Amino acid sequence: MSKIPSPSEENNFLCRHVALLRHSFHRWTGRSLVATRMNDEDAARYLFNAPFAVLSHDTAKDPIFNYANRTALSLFGMDWDSMTALPSRKSAEPVAQEDRQRILEQVEKHGFVDNYSGIRIGRHGRRFFIENTVVWNVIEPRTGIFKGQAALIKEWTFL
Repeated sequence: MSKIPSPSEENNFLCRHVALLRHSFHRWTGRSLVATRMNDEDAARYLFNAPFAVLSHDTAKDPIFNYANRTALSLFGMDWDSMTALPSRKSAEPVAQEDRQRILEQVEKHGFVDNYSGIRIGRHGRRFFIENTVVWNVIEPRTGIFKGQAALIKEWTFL
């Protein structure tokens, strides 16, 4: 069972984590992840149900996913507990690990990468090509402490 509760009305759709994602996305890209007029609770509800995929991982040595919206869960063919127990490196096939690691290192150094594309793999080996993807560092706004990395996947094609 996942240590992270699934986003729901009872936990305001993990609005504190989504606020970190929003703040960090804006800090690095100058753009808004969701409409700026939304408060944290409305933004978290919207983001969990958005038609694009958003996911993030933590800062562990072998980072684990700690957030995925419904679109990301569907794209990867997983439920919340499976996704938030998965090391993020397993979202790419072994042959794509070097490319994935290179992108994450660029993000760590520069804050974000825009228009990323690459092949990812879902739960049962279903491969898909992601494009027009933004990957960014997630940071605590008051302290600047690194909290992980996140991705916004706008387009994908199943292979």
